[in-house]
Amino acid sequence: MNRLETTLSRAISDPPFVSAVQTTKASVAVLHLGCEKNRVDTEHMLGLLAQAGYRVDGDEESADYVIVNTCSFIEAARQESVSTLMELAVQGKKIVIAGCLAQHFQEELLQEIPEAVALVGTGDYHQIVQVIERAERGERVNAVTSSLDYIADETVPRYRTTHAPVAYLRVAEGCDYRCSFCIIPHLRGNQRSRSIESILREAEQLAEEGVQELILISQITTQYGIDLYGEPRLADLIRALGKIPIPWIRMLYAYPTGITPAVVEAIQETPNFLPYLDLPLQHSHPQILKAMNRPWQGQVNDRVIERLRQALPNAVLRTSFIVGFPGETEEHFQHLLAFVQRHQFDHVGVFTFSPEEGTPAYHLPHQVPQPLKEERRARLMQMQQGIAFRRNREQVGRVVPVLLEQENPRTGEWIGRSPRFAPEVDGVVYVQGQGSLGSLVPVQITRAEPYDLFGQVVAAPADFNWSGR
Repeated sequence: MNRLETTLSRAISDPPFVSAVQTTKASVAVLHLGCEKNRVDTEHMLGLLAQAGYRVDGDEESADYVIVNTCSFIEAARQESVSTLMELAVQGKKIVIAGCLAQHFQEELLQEIPEAVALVGTGDYHQIVQVIERAERGERVNAVTSSLDYIADETVPRYRTTHAPVAYLRVAEGCDYRCSFCIIPHLRGNQRSRSIESILREAEQLAEEGVQELILISQITTQYGIDLYGEPRLADLIRALGKIPIPWIRMLYAYPTGITPAVVEAIQETPNFLPYLDLPLQHSHPQILKAMNRPWQGQVNDRVIERLRQALPNAVLRTSFIVGFPGETEEHFQHLLAFVQRHQFDHVGVFTFSPEEGTPAYHLPHQVPQPLKEERRARLMQMQQGIAFRRNREQVGRVVPVLLEQENPRTGEWIGRSPRFAPEVDGVVYVQGQGSLGSLVPVQITRAEPYDLFGQVVAAPADFNWSGR
């Protein structure tokens, strides 16, 4: 039994994300799974289908075709993707499998899911209209290619699936690093950056649509431009985006090696660029980082974080770690606990190591038992909960900007986010008082919980900083 068959055998249904657009033609539903980068692919497929006259349906039960944009980064993501596919297959739906799972397991998917009328790879989603047209003619289409060199720009139609005031802006695709645990280069290819001019044109379009928060994404955002310009150009991009009339610009996936003095200076000098840094460190111990084939191998973590704290004292730091990597001992794990305690990160995500076929780490000796991985994850998360609670309590009494994203019509309470919270991965702010959906309001924080804040809308102080600096 191969890995996909194993995943199929234990598939459990979870309700996936559904987008909706109304047009005329055969109906297509699009289900989005996975990360923000996958979300942007989904939004371009929606835009292309709508432009071609297809009716993009919010209800997969009534749609003629269901496109599932899948994730295959780790085993848990595969299980979610396969669960969704199996649920649709049982319903007898005509399924188009797109994204990372299609790129990863194309032959197995065609064999195991006869309801799949088409496969679309991560570098081929811009062909979605032609794929559906071929499927309508009765073809079983395999549109997965190995030439992973495509990246959509501002000229490709896009229908956003996020809340109205928030949009993700992809600045690059693919990754040149070869971390021993990561399958992404195999699924997404090497890094390819968009030009600064292209990114600015899309940012201007999004500003015209009323976007209040722009989130820069790629596999390694701090490596932006190195393939196109011969050197990283993130600092130049940050300064250029500072001229776009969007109140908040946030960056995700900022590797510590790319947080150079020039990037720090650009953040300091760009008023609408939030001092929020997502640093996927993965571990602290040099031996584990070397085994992971991380580019800095543990030599810069402390220095980078200390320099960031000094240069950006109000910066919000988020990171993620992998526990249970092959060969991780209790000593290595204690090193990680001490590291997290020392640096008091605002937000931490912890994942257990997932052995991925096709990566060097899959074959490493001294694999850690799954129960021990889970136990270490729980210990680290328990410690981080206390740190996060302390960091949140420091906000009590302060007046901070909050972007209002949801309203409870029964209670009149708003749900929003301050600059310290990125969408979906961090907490939220529960707000009492007057406001309007999609607006920025000054909120005095009155209470804190480990992951969320509570507050009341107040009048903005004369010197109020809408970026929360």
